[in-house]
Amino acid sequence: MIRVLIADDHHVVRRGLLFFLKTQKDMDVVGEATNGREAVELTAKLRPDVVLMDLVMPIMDGIQATKKIKSQYPQTQVLMLTSFSDRDHVIPAIEAGASGYQLKDIEPDDLVEAIRKLMRGENTLHPQATSQLMKESEPQIELPHKLYPLTPREQDVLSELTKGKSNKEIASSLFVTEKTVKTHISNIFSKLLVQDRTQAALYAVKHGLTEPS
Repeated sequence: MIRVLIADDHHVVRRGLLFFLKTQKDMDVVGEATNGREAVELTAKLRPDVVLMDLVMPIMDGIQATKKIKSQYPQTQVLMLTSFSDRDHVIPAIEAGASGYQLKDIEPDDLVEAIRKLMRGENTLHPQATSQLMKESEPQIELPHKLYPLTPREQDVLSELTKGKSNKEIASSLFVTEKTVKTHISNIFSKLLVQDRTQAALYAVKHGLTEPS
């Protein structure tokens, strides 16, 4: 028998979950908490196998409650059941120790299956939560122009270059010599990690560097 604790500050949600879970022969709802602090206290008292944890609750939110529960009772599985699927909620919840993350629009049969999966040692994440975790795990590659900022003059030259102007025309527009323009363009290529004028122009358009300084 899977012992389940429901933690949600909305009475209607708790009643709905209780009613449905009572129909499952392998599940027993051992308690209900109306906030995160109660969830921690009832976990200590009732030792549930799984806590269905809402994220936003008074007194103590679901993330803080999850941290406390997992630190004191690591064998207790926490399944977040919430309306939020953005990274500001998903990432902290998983970092706090939640083994599952589902949205409240989940089908009841899918919810009980998610609970059973937790008991089998499987993480259960809603697709939207999974996508947020994948974004988080992607390496944050710093763009060349952020690593190697262009000087104001180089920015001016790049702006003129994106207009398709020749070195001579750029020199005339900026009142400098062609030699100076060539030097700036060489520096631009080096900083932006591009090979030619076309690549430089495409980079400038893509990253909003088409305006003069």
